Amino acid sequence: MRVKKIWILTLFPEYFHAFQSCGVIGKALAGERSEELDLELKLINIRDFSDNNYKSVDDYPFGGGAGMVLRADVLQRALQSILEVGNYQREDLHVVFPSPRGKVWNNVWAREFADEYIGLHSCEKDLVFICGRYEGIDERFVEKYVDTHISLGDFILSGGELATMCILDSTLRFVEGILGNRSSHQEESFQDGLLEHPQYTKPRVFEDREVPSVLLSGHHKKMEEFKKTERLRLTQKYRPDLWERYHEGGKL
Repeated sequence: MRVKKIWILTLFPEYFHAFQSCGVIGKALAGERSEELDLELKLINIRDFSDNNYKSVDDYPFGGGAGMVLRADVLQRALQSILEVGNYQREDLHVVFPSPRGKVWNNVWAREFADEYIGLHSCEKDLVFICGRYEGIDERFVEKYVDTHISLGDFILSGGELATMCILDSTLRFVEGILGNRSSHQEESFQDGLLEHPQYTKPRVFEDREVPSVLLSGHHKKMEEFKKTERLRLTQKYRPDLWERYHEGGKL
């Protein structure tokens, strides 16, 4: 069995407790989804590497400005602990920093990231995520140790924990064996640049609204045509930006 470790440097390890124990991702991290791949999430508390009795890990920025900055030396010691505990060389790890300067995350990148760093046929490197806090982290640590910046979008979070969980959740779904149905992610939103078709289940009538009859017909060709038409309709209605890119791609 292949083992892949994902290390998280954070000031709030408790953020990840539910992530590790709930849903399909929790089962994957508990080794219950694949007989070929053992995923291990390792939480490192940055505060454990403070060098003072107050356990402080930040300080005022040189040059002035609002907020506090995570210290480079504290982060370096936390990262060094991973190298020692895991018996790594620096090149054995790929360090990821969720931050506004990164390329914006999307479904295509999630699949590529899974293939490159987590899947059965990925590279040998293990992952490290740096969860920033406060005003940011010292640029000297960023320049020396961060390999990839990832942004969720043009908005600010209070820390990198939620961003890291979003990145991992969207990535792990592409790893073989994680989802029960191998075709699940192939029919979801953003595949082929479109939103997913609408979904229906029991009851067949809800507040005088019936399930579209074509989905009850058993006629597979007509059902597939209906789903495709609905994907186009919903994308044009709710995500005109996706619709425009899809149209420009010559797929209509």
